Amino acid sequence: MRRPRRRTVGIALLVLLAVVVGGFAWYVQPQPLLPEATASLASTPEVTFTAAADGLEWAPSAGGHETGLIVYPGGKVPPEAYGPLAQDIAGHGYLVVITPMPFNLAVFGIGAADGVIAAHPEVTTWAMAGHSLGGSMAAQYISGNPSAIHGLAFWASYAATDLSVLDLSAVSVYGSLDPGAARMSGPEARAALPPDAVFIEIPGGNHEQMGYYTGQPNDQPATISREDQQAQVAAATLTMLDGLGAAP
Repeated sequence: MRRPRRRTVGIALLVLLAVVVGGFAWYVQPQPLLPEATASLASTPEVTFTAAADGLEWAPSAGGHETGLIVYPGGKVPPEAYGPLAQDIAGHGYLVVITPMPFNLAVFGIGAADGVIAAHPEVTTWAMAGHSLGGSMAAQYISGNPSAIHGLAFWASYAATDLSVLDLSAVSVYGSLDPGAARMSGPEARAALPPDAVFIEIPGGNHEQMGYYTGQPNDQPATISREDQQAQVAAATLTMLDGLGAAP
């Protein structure tokens, strides 16, 4: 009588495992990209694109960049979604590297910046940016490596750790229609960053338009164009980078 019971338990466990694995695989399915994301994976006269081992890279074609920006993608968002932003920022003289994440979740790749930094000894000043979960995990990385990173740009995100005492130039940019806008700009978020951190609300912007992808759950429709929102995100990030004082 014991063997059939053991066999039944074994089958039940296999079924449970299959359900768990299948559910996780469904959950981590990436959001669909928009055509502009794919189009940005190319070099231009001003910017050289490379699909490197540690991430997608956009570098000024003229070279000589001393400052680099490492970007952590949002949860379930492919790194390519931020390609247009990276291309724009690189065109102003900065190396930009977007790191892919295991299962498209930055919580499984907090240390991804290590490989990027090691691969670019020519860069003397590093900053990070991150969308949503990616921003929070970038903050976690900086918390553990405070001397390695000098700037941080939150794209619809906030720090889940205290960075307030660090020598860090920080900017938080978010859309007014983002469901998490109050959390991104509230007292908790401000207290976690240095006192001179800059908070910028984009009127009419939402969560999804921080990148070029679709299908963001629970997001309100934006009342401004994606191009407009992206331009404002790029401008806020560039102001932070320019302030680091190491632009070419």
